[in-house]
Amino acid sequence: MSKKHLLKPSLFISVLLVTLAACGSGDTSTTAESTVTEAPATEVASTEVASTDVPTTDVPTTDAPAASASNSVRDGMHAVRYCEIILLSGKEDGIHGEVFNTFPLNECPEDQWKAIDTVVIAKAEGVFFASSNGPRYWAMDSVMKSDASETYKKTFGEIEMNHYASVFVGANPAAMQNPYTPRAVDRKAAFTFNAGTTVYMLRDAEGKTYVMQSWSQQVDPELVEDDLLTLGERLELPEGWTYDSKTLMQEFVVETRAEDAQVLSDDLRNSYSYVATAP
Repeated sequence: MSKKHLLKPSLFISVLLVTLAACGSGDTSTTAESTVTEAPATEVASTEVASTDVPTTDVPTTDAPAASASNSVRDGMHAVRYCEIILLSGKEDGIHGEVFNTFPLNECPEDQWKAIDTVVIAKAEGVFFASSNGPRYWAMDSVMKSDASETYKKTFGEIEMNHYASVFVGANPAAMQNPYTPRAVDRKAAFTFNAGTTVYMLRDAEGKTYVMQSWSQQVDPELVEDDLLTLGERLELPEGWTYDSKTLMQEFVVETRAEDAQVLSDDLRNSYSYVATAP
């Protein structure tokens, strides 16, 4: 791999938090948060970038795959805390990341999370960089991942995590660090928001809607769910964009098991998924 494909660690962190917040993700999330998010048997991922070009947000209407014995279904996710570690390696075609997520194994204990040393992790795992993404909190109530048969565990420091996604970052991801820019995320997951849940949404200048999938405490460590109702007053929204919220009268599903999700983050690294029909 040529030297022009190697970017500074600080850029990798910024890019992946936006993309995986996600996961996110999720925020990888996913991520990214990147943010991928960016989700475990969910957002992760939060969270795989298909290319370095900014994809269209016109998601095709495709039937989701039928549930199978290998499906991973998780309930009771709303407001659950999670964190991610992304292991980055260079290959001939660019930068690749493997996304590990604490959900549902644990809720990313603060002391253990603060003790994480990504330099030590990178050396132990034989990769040239490890990125930490979190803490984050799920906005949905449950998730179904189309196939969790290849999930496996690793322990980073004292925190156990599941592997949920493999992310292709690309040779030159510099353009991907800006907020309010959708990215293609291959997460094979459906996020469900129950009736009675409040959803938080961004609408772009063309009227396309993005529903929050996780909120982040990476920029503002004090951000909590109650703050999301007035979050629009704090965001540096692009011209023509709006932020609002709605309490659901019926269940709403963000279905991305049969096609790539389109995920973006705001300037506080909260992550959102594009939906063809607003709730």
